[in-house]
Amino acid sequence: MTMEVPKKWFAICFSVFLILLLAAVVAAGDVHKNGATNPSPLETEQLQSQSSYNSSMAARAKEMEALNENAVQDPGEVVSHVEMTMRNHTERRKLGYFSCGTGNPIDDCWRCDPNWQRNRKRLADCGIGFGRNAIGGREGRFYVVTDSRDDDPVNPRPGTLRHAVIQDAPLWIVFKRDMVIQLKQELIMNSFKTIDARGVNVHIANGACLTLQFITNVIIHGLHIHDCKPTGNALVRSSPSHYGWRTMADGDAISIFGSSHIWIDHNSLSHCADGLVDAVMGSTAITISNNHFAHHNEVMLLGHSDSYVRDKLMQVTIAYNHFGKGLIQRMPRCRHGYFHVVNNDYTHWEMYAIGGSASPTINSQGNRYLAPVNPFAKEVTKRVDTDARKWHGWNWRSEGDLLLNGAYFTPSGAGASASYARASSLGAKSSNMVGSITSNAGVLKCRRGHQC
Repeated sequence: MTMEVPKKWFAICFSVFLILLLAAVVAAGDVHKNGATNPSPLETEQLQSQSSYNSSMAARAKEMEALNENAVQDPGEVVSHVEMTMRNHTERRKLGYFSCGTGNPIDDCWRCDPNWQRNRKRLADCGIGFGRNAIGGREGRFYVVTDSRDDDPVNPRPGTLRHAVIQDAPLWIVFKRDMVIQLKQELIMNSFKTIDARGVNVHIANGACLTLQFITNVIIHGLHIHDCKPTGNALVRSSPSHYGWRTMADGDAISIFGSSHIWIDHNSLSHCADGLVDAVMGSTAITISNNHFAHHNEVMLLGHSDSYVRDKLMQVTIAYNHFGKGLIQRMPRCRHGYFHVVNNDYTHWEMYAIGGSASPTINSQGNRYLAPVNPFAKEVTKRVDTDARKWHGWNWRSEGDLLLNGAYFTPSGAGASASYARASSLGAKSSNMVGSITSNAGVLKCRRGHQC
């Protein structure tokens, strides 16, 4: 009996000790969890979101790099395809299939059809140039935007443009009525989307604008995009299953980042904080056509930096656009890559029209260049911050361009056509036709039951 009592007391004491020790550990954990040095629930969500976003973006970047490397494998095949398509459309008109023709191969492909509204997706078969394979949402259903609001960039309302463009499935996006959409944050698009504003008057203005980042197969048609502002330092959704923290955006009208098979057609763009169309970070297979640009300084940047060599894969067609009032420079400004500038109408610039650095190949064919009155701004071209001893070997040529009011184009590099194979994407028409080809550049006025 004398030994039993100490054993019992020892067991009781040891149990009490364990209970006290456990309580101390839990209390310490609570203090640590609620301490001022730890992130708040919102900060934790943002950090987790940013980590997830970075991982997701890295994976998408690698995927898009592989895709972009093979986006345009055979430029010669592109040219022959476009010429064949133009011949086919000509033959159809001869047979009475359509009753009009402007000489603009994109417009002649679909605009003559009075039932264009019922045959909207025909547009996807009318692309030209390096971006001709962009099918957008052709294989998907129609999505009708009914709500112009953009209340919540993380949880967008169904029926809004933001809700439409983030979906994973292909979509052909149209609008129920005229709208002015003021975006709170960048409109981050998903792949295989067409934004088609024909038949209504849609403005994206006075806020954030469009971002195409690590995606493919997008068509943007018929939008007024203007007065875009820098936005960011906010959470923004990019797909139904993902949103992430966005740093400050520059305020471009359309920013193309690491993307391919993009077609920007018949839009009116002006008055933005940075560029009107910027394509960077290995973007390629792009066509920019039938747009009207006005009232802006740095219009179009194609290439991220002189040191970013992945942009050597870039191929961009700039065709049938009107560069109009109030423009100053960069129409475009190119780095690395291959650029086909064809049948555009340049009626205004204050510094220069076409510029570049880092040895881009620029193939200017059949354009109309009207120089400004300023006798010191007659030159179409500008080699940016580069000594003549370096740029004299760059392949820049002017072929069949109409140079007016003292405009002159300074060529360089090889004169042989073979040097421009990767910068050739369609057959140029005579510069004498530029006025009629570009007469309807910008947003079209389309009505139901009538040719557009």
